[in-house]
Amino acid sequence: MITAVDHVQLAAPPGSEDALRAFYVGVLGLTEIPKPKALAARGGCWFGTGPVQLHLGIEEDFRAARKAHPGLRVTGIDAYAARLAGHGAPVEWDDNLPGHRRFHSQDPVGNRLEFLEPVTG
Repeated sequence: MITAVDHVQLAAPPGSEDALRAFYVGVLGLTEIPKPKALAARGGCWFGTGPVQLHLGIEEDFRAARKAHPGLRVTGIDAYAARLAGHGAPVEWDDNLPGHRRFHSQDPVGNRLEFLEPVTG
């Protein structure tokens, strides 16, 4: 029986770890999670907040997926969108999901990210 999603893994090109850290920690506000020693030699980096973890693994022939993405639930979506836009990240609003406000953005290597907040009231 599946009880939860443990993490989502995204790919990234070799040598992109510093840009990923600047974005996922500095812009999104996640915390870097130290990788186990046996996995650290592969490169990449892991980030998280609460039960949410995003792992970015190095892929030699990296190409960002155009459709695949994690959906990240946020609070204060307008302020969050403004924060991303203020750091130069794209913010593309999409009102096609009933009961939610959401937008899409990209990390520095082109991975698509969805941010959503349920509409209350």
